[in-house]
Amino acid sequence: MQHRLGLIGVGLMGIGIASNLVSKGYTLSVMAHPGNQPLDDLQRLGVRVLDTPAQVAQQSDALLICVTGSAQVESVLSGEQGALAGLRPGSVVIDCSTSLPQTSLRMAAATQAAGGRFIDAAMTRTPVEAMQGRLNLLVGGEIETLDAVRPVLACFAENITHTGPVGSGHQMKLLHNFVSLGTVTLIAEAAACARAAGLDSATFTDILSRGGAGGTALERIKPYLLHDDPTGLRFSLANALKDISYYTDMVAQMGAAGAVAEGVRATLQTAIDRGDPQALVPELVSRLRAGS
Repeated sequence: MQHRLGLIGVGLMGIGIASNLVSKGYTLSVMAHPGNQPLDDLQRLGVRVLDTPAQVAQQSDALLICVTGSAQVESVLSGEQGALAGLRPGSVVIDCSTSLPQTSLRMAAATQAAGGRFIDAAMTRTPVEAMQGRLNLLVGGEIETLDAVRPVLACFAENITHTGPVGSGHQMKLLHNFVSLGTVTLIAEAAACARAAGLDSATFTDILSRGGAGGTALERIKPYLLHDDPTGLRFSLANALKDISYYTDMVAQMGAAGAVAEGVRATLQTAIDRGDPQALVPELVSRLRAGS
């Protein structure tokens, strides 16, 4: 794999990915977009900012995509001035977004038809680990393609797991996010009940942490429970609802059980209906406290 990389989506996660790629010596091009984090520091390090996905693809031997969801991935690749129109022969498209598995299958076929290769490399962990180069990647696709870009992925990932064929990375990500976001939602609902009962938040949190409810989900929501600080989990309610909705879609297609997931989805929808959908997930506690 050559040293020319492209990245579309320099948001909360993408900014950490970009920083690590540049620090490891890769030449990087990114696409201008209102949703990007400030790019001044990256530009001072030589990162090129281009206008369209096709232009980024033309400058890249591997193209990373880190956008909101399936619709955005399809637009980046197949839309007007999309990346597939500028894809270099043999280039690898690496989709780090959270997408529906069927989107990965469609985009893999379209990428192959354009002369490239495709893997879905869904991420877990947070923007903090992205900046530290310590993300987890769940990779679906040919093992040979993964091996070709593994040095690139290792710049920003601590753990890289091959999950199977194209689409399986996003299947695993949706399973992961159902469990993690579902657990946070459950704790938030319990915390809202505790507040309604007049129970002390510090005592409530301490009891959970000492028992079977302790773990990563509690630690990420704990700053909000104790200090009304939502930044322990920098993930919006809108994105949480999107991910859980993707999961319920996947479950329905498979004919698998989904009653708990539907309850989580409905709870997130209720919280969004009561305020700003861009509020962070820990703020569920207050949204659920506002009503039944």
